[in-house]
Amino acid sequence: MINLNLPSCDFVIFGTKGDLAKRKLFPSLYRLDKANKLYDNTRIIGVGRADWNKKKYLNIIKEYLKKFMKEKIENFIWTKFSNRLEFCNIDVNNMSDFAQLKKILNDPEKVIINYFAMPPNTFSAICRGLGAFNLNNNMSRIIIEKPLGSSFKTSQIINNQVAKYFQESQIFRIDHYLGKETVLNLLSLRFANSLFSKNWDNNTIDHIQITVAEEVGIEGRWKYFNEFGQMRDMVQNHLLQLLSIIAMEQPINFHADSIRNEKVKVLQSLSLIKDSDINKKTVIGQYTSGYLHGKVIPSYLDENGSNKKSNTETFVSLRVDIDNIRWKGVPFYLRTGKRLPCKCSEIVIFFKKITLNFFSEHLQSLPQNKLIIRLEPNEGLDIQILNKIPSLNLVHVLKSTKLDFCYSKNENFKHLPSAYERLLLECMLGMQSLFVRRDEVEEAWKWVDSIIYTWEKHVKYPELYSAGTWGPLLSNNMIIRDGRFWS
Repeated sequence: MINLNLPSCDFVIFGTKGDLAKRKLFPSLYRLDKANKLYDNTRIIGVGRADWNKKKYLNIIKEYLKKFMKEKIENFIWTKFSNRLEFCNIDVNNMSDFAQLKKILNDPEKVIINYFAMPPNTFSAICRGLGAFNLNNNMSRIIIEKPLGSSFKTSQIINNQVAKYFQESQIFRIDHYLGKETVLNLLSLRFANSLFSKNWDNNTIDHIQITVAEEVGIEGRWKYFNEFGQMRDMVQNHLLQLLSIIAMEQPINFHADSIRNEKVKVLQSLSLIKDSDINKKTVIGQYTSGYLHGKVIPSYLDENGSNKKSNTETFVSLRVDIDNIRWKGVPFYLRTGKRLPCKCSEIVIFFKKITLNFFSEHLQSLPQNKLIIRLEPNEGLDIQILNKIPSLNLVHVLKSTKLDFCYSKNENFKHLPSAYERLLLECMLGMQSLFVRRDEVEEAWKWVDSIIYTWEKHVKYPELYSAGTWGPLLSNNMIIRDGRFWS
């Protein structure tokens, strides 16, 4: 059934020919239409520099769907979806071109959603064009992709440019990790279950690990990535968002600003890493040639378009401390890198061992209780507990047992909506709780900038690691030094 509270809208995609539109936006909108989540009069307007007529445009979009969707296109759904599609040939740097878009967006009662699927250096021109034809009115919203800028200063410039034309309530800064089902479930897990809500602090938790591992390398984006590196591209962009949700206090309600206020407090409480601790609490690496699934992988410096003298990091691991009452003394270990052995994203909560009890002899050699939250692959969670091995043995012998919940193994949850489906739908509804507010972005940049500045002074070169391994050995040493191991 169509949600009758969902208004019809005009969904405008700037950058129709780009990778994001091809891989994520059009497939997600098609699936939303298939699920009857698009109102009857909703239109999808592609914007780009191309002399396409309607027929050619439809053929191109159909090819996108065939290439980037796992499921086959259904004729009935395609007929419905294709009737929504229109194309507008615009050079965003030519303000007068926006007159053509104005002719298409001619219903003042319709919500307009403008997705800026283009580089941030085009945002100002797009905003000026929209503003010149009153397409930034209170019925208009914009979606912009993180990361915004490459530092606190450059993010401010971008945010200021956008803020000239749109209010904060109209701006939806998207981080697709926040649309993943397991991330959405974190709030329920933490605040709806007394098992966890009463045991989510430094009294019961020993430490927390967040890993976002990528098998892929640069995939033709060498110039872009080399200017950012893994710290800006992944830690600032995604991992700090995950950390803030894990660590935040319970919001007073589900309103967007209530949730985002608590996330900002976490980011403001991140301890700065001193110059004297930079080599103890951070490790950066760069992959060399190696083997991954039996294939020879070139080094970062041998990728297409590379600069042989680059010191850009493709791997980061960090010890992060939060300076507040709940988390004092609980380290958060973050690691992310490219060309690692597998693609996986997970959060692991390590609970403290029980010290004074009559199983103490066994507990010294058995693992801690763990809560493993899997973001990908196989979204779900595991709880690892200790229990007695059934036997007639007079001594209680314990073993670690895993209680496993996986969405894909449950018949009711086999077809999970993608993160982009969820986030696009939330934007259509005007709900901002899964989107990032300006002060969140800027607080994250302040903390990341302080580390990058210290690296520039004290860490001249990244540690090398072979493609197909878990990063530099120093990353293991960092956590072993604290008496712990990576999960």
